[in-house]
Amino acid sequence: MTPEATTIWIVVPLLIVDFIIRVVAIIVVPRNRRPTSGMAWLLAIFFIPYIGVILFLLIGSTKLPKRRREKQLEINTFIIDSTEGIERVRRDHPWPPWLESVVHLNRNLGAMPLVGGNHARLIGGYYESFQSMIDEIDKAKRYVHVEFYILSLDATTGPFFDALEAAIGRGVTVRVMMDHIASLRQPGFTDTKKRLTAMKADWRLMLPVQPFRGRYQRPDLRNHRKLLIVDGTVGFMGSQNIVDRSYNKKSNIKRGLKWQDLMTRVQGPIVAGLNAIFITDWYSETDELLTRETEPIVDEVTADTLDCQIVPSGPGFEGENNLRLFLALLYYAQDRIIITSPYFVPDESMLYAITTAVQRGIVVELFVSEIGDQALVYHAQRSYYEALLRAGVRIWMYKAPYILHAKHFTIDDDVAVIGSSNMDMRSFSLNLEVSMMVRGRSFVDEMREVEQRYRDDSRELTLEEWMRQPLRSTILDNLARLTSAVQ
Repeated sequence: MTPEATTIWIVVPLLIVDFIIRVVAIIVVPRNRRPTSGMAWLLAIFFIPYIGVILFLLIGSTKLPKRRREKQLEINTFIIDSTEGIERVRRDHPWPPWLESVVHLNRNLGAMPLVGGNHARLIGGYYESFQSMIDEIDKAKRYVHVEFYILSLDATTGPFFDALEAAIGRGVTVRVMMDHIASLRQPGFTDTKKRLTAMKADWRLMLPVQPFRGRYQRPDLRNHRKLLIVDGTVGFMGSQNIVDRSYNKKSNIKRGLKWQDLMTRVQGPIVAGLNAIFITDWYSETDELLTRETEPIVDEVTADTLDCQIVPSGPGFEGENNLRLFLALLYYAQDRIIITSPYFVPDESMLYAITTAVQRGIVVELFVSEIGDQALVYHAQRSYYEALLRAGVRIWMYKAPYILHAKHFTIDDDVAVIGSSNMDMRSFSLNLEVSMMVRGRSFVDEMREVEQRYRDDSRELTLEEWMRQPLRSTILDNLARLTSAVQ
């Protein structure tokens, strides 16, 4: 066979396979996917067909395995049954007229009711939040439930592990969950596991990627929640992980980076909602349903209490619960919207909601970090600044070397949302998140104080300053924006 014939026999099949890949991609990729995401995947497959197809097969599905989705449906039914009738909300003072429909939306999406009679306190100090959690663990009598995206044993978190060990010594049941991939990437992961085992904690990895053990799903579907529940009476939730403020990474330490987070300590019936989230995730990983620990704590409803609603979200649900909640609140706002998000990469619907709010005469402020710890997300976020500034959004840059990692926003003087969810497409589609919507003037006022502290430690970005960005930065920002849509 001549060299020319050999070339033909090699090239023609490759061209046929290439053609088939492109045709099949046009049929398969856009199905049940956002147009922006579908277009990004099609571009990847068309420009780098073989690599693009491999990537799509690895990370192209935003769904958890079928069995896990079935478990989510089972647990949703359980949560509805166990929380029915605890919507004890004071209605003797005016609600915003739109709030009822948002509560109804959340109930339909995440199976959690709005409950009254709660107390909450914000904790903005990184070490103060650790100490507050340790203090509650030291009081535990029945159980401690620990669920964090990152759980890492180091010099800062050592006292937290000591408190868990002491609780076990008192006969308290301690259950611990940490995200597999996120915790694996931390220095000292092996030491963390050994310490948990040595203290006899009942611990599990969340969403483990262990194909040789029969446990596998898309590797970047992660459990991003941060929860601590003690005896069903006190709970903590927010943005902070159990790790040193530098995350123990050499590059962070070299740059002097420090994380600034916000946690909230809650008491009242809403703690049963937080515990239900833990029970959901525990059941998903162990097949053990902790039904005996879900009875809500019933206290007298006093004058200065809060109405709270837990909204879980993630690939275990059919819709993007957090995105739907955020959009509803953005469109209902009447006076002001103040957003804090370390990774702000909105989809088109959120960008329209924010810019439309400004056009309606609403004051909109956005707090982000001046510097970034994740290059792709940092540049993707920056690609939205011009559109936001031109629309009239005020952007505050939290000064280096701090990474503003808190995740919350306020609507008018009525409602606040705090939790683990960023305002980016990863949190909307790929991560298991938990948010808490709070209705209560005292809590919003406390959040306003936090926002003012951010303002005092930030500088405002102007359109004039932004337009002086070098061309290379604009190119990087736009390229990162394209990759952010590949889900």
